Amino acid sequence: MVMMTVDPASLRIVVYPDSALREKSKPVDPEDETVREVARRMLELMHDADGVGLAAEQVALPWRLFVTHGRDVDPHNRVFINPTLTVNGGELVTEEEGCLSLPGIHVQVRRAPAAEISATDLDGRPFTMKAEGLLSRIWQHEYDHLHGVLIIDKMSPMDRLSTRKALKELRAASSGGGP
Repeated sequence: MVMMTVDPASLRIVVYPDSALREKSKPVDPEDETVREVARRMLELMHDADGVGLAAEQVALPWRLFVTHGRDVDPHNRVFINPTLTVNGGELVTEEEGCLSLPGIHVQVRRAPAAEISATDLDGRPFTMKAEGLLSRIWQHEYDHLHGVLIIDKMSPMDRLSTRKALKELRAASSGGGP
């Protein structure tokens, strides 16, 4: 299990092309109070940004952890520590997705219609859930982050063309050069 000294109050959402977004996550200790504090801070950041999910890589931590709030489909704050995800068959469904680490970019992404997830919650209790539709999509999106995969890695050739300028601007802003 990986642990590092972290000040949860200092965490911020990182933006593409930050290298932290390409990190592969490592398991964390669900009993560690720092992990719980980070998860609570991630929930705050997600809500402040009006998002439905946030993975630890998006706050520059290579931890196997993400949080969600599925609004109408799951109106609860949920914490997923060391999750494992299984997608359930059926034909892939294409829907538009955005990402808090890719501001202003929305692309069509193909995903499985349903998934099952097992993880540990904020109180250290293991749980398993199943979902279809939007909630399943949120889990799959956040789970991808734990493997360094972004929606731009899954976009269509058409979306690749339409987002080229926005991605170039994000890269230029990160290098301090402006668009």
